[in-house]
Amino acid sequence: MRAANWRIGSLFGIPIYIDSSWFLILLLITIINAGDVNAMELSQVSPALGWLTGLMMALLLFASVLLHELGHSLVARSQGISVKSITLFLFGGIASIERESYTPTEAFWVAIAGPMVSLVLFALFFGLTKVWESSPILELITSDLARINLVLVIFNLIPGLPLDGGQVLKAIVWKMTGDRFTGVRWASASGKLIGGLGIVFGLFLVLASGELGAIWLSLIGWFVLKNAKAYDDLTLLQQSLLELVAADVMTREFRVVNANLTLREFIEEYVVSQLGLGTSNTYTYTYYAASEGRYRGLLRVSQLQLIERSQWSNQRLIDIVHPLTEIPSVQEKTPLVQVVKELEKIREPAITVLSPAGAVAGVIDRADVVKAIALKNHLSISETEIKRIKTERTYPAYLQLGAIANTILQQDLPKQP
Repeated sequence: MRAANWRIGSLFGIPIYIDSSWFLILLLITIINAGDVNAMELSQVSPALGWLTGLMMALLLFASVLLHELGHSLVARSQGISVKSITLFLFGGIASIERESYTPTEAFWVAIAGPMVSLVLFALFFGLTKVWESSPILELITSDLARINLVLVIFNLIPGLPLDGGQVLKAIVWKMTGDRFTGVRWASASGKLIGGLGIVFGLFLVLASGELGAIWLSLIGWFVLKNAKAYDDLTLLQQSLLELVAADVMTREFRVVNANLTLREFIEEYVVSQLGLGTSNTYTYTYYAASEGRYRGLLRVSQLQLIERSQWSNQRLIDIVHPLTEIPSVQEKTPLVQVVKELEKIREPAITVLSPAGAVAGVIDRADVVKAIALKNHLSISETEIKRIKTERTYPAYLQLGAIANTILQQDLPKQP
């Protein structure tokens, strides 16, 4: 859980969190609703009751948002998708799910479930408005909640990501084209257009009317634009991981040494020489031992320090190497998404790429992956950052490729009967 979130309970086993920004919008909505109640000028309505009613209306509003997100979550769970949490925040709520649906039809039902819940809530509160016409306060509460749920339906069905309407559009285009990424591109493009228009129109209303309340439209537009762009960027990364293969990414940053060298000869000729050149990372290269024209295996340099120094002159590299058939490796045609997953499993700085003949074709480390993706998507990655990735063996915080690869692989798993 992030530090800015608080867990307030769970529903159907799904953890419920509130973001720190939620308290701000709760306060604002309470103030607005309390003002509406106190403005009714009923003798029986005290200011304290007005504030209490305003708070209750605000909480019921967020209960409606929570039920909206729960609609998405329960339909997703019915498809075997794990729901990690639901979080309420400044602009509403968001359900964090493990993966997307396997088919566009399933994706459509997950997307439409939230608006359908809000539509049911609108009908319920609208009906209660007619029942409680004799009670001004109850009528105000139910009519306000009916109106808000109707707005939730209409707003969320705007066809642009990250809104539900964008998810619906994505599912429709996905169904028509057979390509999930095409659906995302269409829906994110629509979201960016709608978000941009929201920002411009909101600022125009502020300047034209002087109503600062219109700034909310710009803020919502900014939220839509920002998240639509995030969807677009994520899609480009996912496509890169699926389209690139190991041969596109691998480098020749490995050395082949004589398998008949003693451990001492190897250390003096290769390891010490690197230190003498001021190399900060002793394991800059991946080493393979070979003799008689054949690869004998991978040499794990870190393993040398586990061997008594008295044995360094007696043991040869061939005695301690790991055969290529027993080390983590990928083929030249292995998709990059699978390479990334395998890299997360191993302790070595790089993974071995084997040719169809079983020889070493190249190696891939995390820095190689980032460079290849940056090149394909015209991203700027500094050499300093590349060196850091190579040394620390971690992806940048803004480029969590391990998590993205897991999501893709889960998405592309075939459905079990």
